[in-house]
Amino acid sequence: MTAQVESAISAAPRRLWIARLRTTDFRNYEALSIDLDHRPVVLAGPNGAGKTNLLEAVSLLAPGRGLGRAQFTEMIRHGASGWAVNAKLHCTHGEVDIGTGYRGDADTTARTVRINGETARSAGVLGDYTRTIWLTPAMDGLFTGSAGERRRFLDRLIQTLDPGYRSNLSRFERVMRQRNRLLEDGEVSSARYEGFETQLAEAGTAIAAARLDTVTRLARLCDASGKESTMPFPWAELALEGLLEARLLSDAAVDVEDFYLEALARGRERDRAARRTLEGPHRSDLVVGHGPKAVPARGCSTGEQKALLIGLVLAHAELVKQQSDGYAPLILLDEIVAHLDEVRREGLFHEIDRLEAQAWMTGTDAAHFAPMGARAQHFRVENGGVSA
Repeated sequence: MTAQVESAISAAPRRLWIARLRTTDFRNYEALSIDLDHRPVVLAGPNGAGKTNLLEAVSLLAPGRGLGRAQFTEMIRHGASGWAVNAKLHCTHGEVDIGTGYRGDADTTARTVRINGETARSAGVLGDYTRTIWLTPAMDGLFTGSAGERRRFLDRLIQTLDPGYRSNLSRFERVMRQRNRLLEDGEVSSARYEGFETQLAEAGTAIAAARLDTVTRLARLCDASGKESTMPFPWAELALEGLLEARLLSDAAVDVEDFYLEALARGRERDRAARRTLEGPHRSDLVVGHGPKAVPARGCSTGEQKALLIGLVLAHAELVKQQSDGYAPLILLDEIVAHLDEVRREGLFHEIDRLEAQAWMTGTDAAHFAPMGARAQHFRVENGGVSA
């Protein structure tokens, strides 16, 4: 290791980073172990070599189903009975050993999680240790896709800032399913609905308030960065469209709860006809505009949308860092540079350096990452193996 690299490592006292990543029977990897330092990680290799699988393994160190939202059974290497991902993590708690895994013959659809060898109650506890955001090619159509895709994107951003947000989402979805079953059965008794609707009003208002708060803070940060002429990516104009979000702009949360409760009661007949709940945060949408051009993101070119999305993810990483006592999140960027010109590639690398983030980046051409030099750790991924 050169003196330049050693100096860079010693100068990073406040970083969230993975010091060791190990996988067993995960996707195409029978057994893998990589030792790392805090610098960004570059994974280069041919298509199908397993680069994205490594990013997916890292994403499972956070709550949820990972960047591909795959079933845990799909992650088991062919012929194996289960998978495991382990990491030595440096975070706000110091050095922590995190492990997660799933057995295909287990009598549960949930994965197990261990923190320093102790079994955790759920994967949600991972949010106390890791902050992880990602950008994959599947997200390139975010601005032209469905409102549901944009809601899920926004909800992931919020969970990175507030791990407890997931509990309100889960509660709302669970109770809405119960109310929808009553609607499908044609239930008319008000008493059967009232308990569910009270819970929907509480959880739904909390969800809308969290979304509005995050979008407001992120929009403020994007607006500030947009005034800097050196920014390599366009800044985003952000807004929310939704019944509850609109009310929260002028009314207190307790009043919005009452409003939503009344709206659910009034809408039962219409909802019975539709056989589902038609009002609530599950119908909201994140509206994104291209700030410099003052046009909707959906009307921009593919290249402009990609640059806008990268800028939005980087702005969110800055917001996480500000809220997390200076610790930037892990940033997973799959096939990120192939369609960026030289100026934007260097701009991306500069922003990652500025954030002091351990970004994990994949690509087929190692030459695209050559400008990072010793600022990053470079690995070759090929034939189910990883080499420096």
